[in-house]
Amino acid sequence: MHHDELSGANPRGGDVNLRSAPQMEEYRAIVRRIRADHPPSILDWGCGQGQVTNLLNEAGLNVTAFDHNPAAPEGPRPMERYPHLSAYLSPETWKLPYADATFAAVLSCGVLEHVADPDASVEELKRILAPGGTFYVFKLPNRSSYLEAVARRAGLYYHGVCEHDRLYDRRSAVGLLRRHGFEVVEFRRMNMLPLSLTAAWATRWARRIWDVNRLLSAVPGLNLVATNLELVARTSRA
Repeated sequence: MHHDELSGANPRGGDVNLRSAPQMEEYRAIVRRIRADHPPSILDWGCGQGQVTNLLNEAGLNVTAFDHNPAAPEGPRPMERYPHLSAYLSPETWKLPYADATFAAVLSCGVLEHVADPDASVEELKRILAPGGTFYVFKLPNRSSYLEAVARRAGLYYHGVCEHDRLYDRRSAVGLLRRHGFEVVEFRRMNMLPLSLTAAWATRWARRIWDVNRLLSAVPGLNLVATNLELVARTSRA
């Protein structure tokens, strides 16, 4: 899946996030954050076109890719854009084809807000995480995002267009994870600037755009209207 950003009228397709250099800077930052923990195994849950799977692999992490695809035969398939990697495709809406305690970590990058049953999905992710495992949640749309409001008024894609889209605030996001036994150890509001920019100037200034975006996102008060929420949570070691 990886349905990121307010990227136009087709939220489920296209490659704007791969063509956008500022967006790729964010993906690299996400991978750096995960790599800092050195998880021995990680599931990229809802891997979409595979850009983050590929970056995790390049960072030396043992990554497994999974994506929901109701139209594809169930099983592993080479990724179209990254054929050296494969993703397990499944029509299941929340069940995962992995044994209990398979992974040390799970990544949700622009995915959790699109699932049909968030509680069922989070409980299933907890099942496949080892005791003390880490759940990384990135690009969870903020209910108070000013960019969401702009997109609604401008007729662009916003979270709410598709059937199961949800917006979150701190209480609902933290509450969802705590209901399933996760301890939230990090919470941030992130992304004050739009990142899905493909113009030549955005490519040239991608690192500067990302750096300014990161600095603005750290400003208390201002970041209440940031685009995304980020959470890092852990399961009990018992």
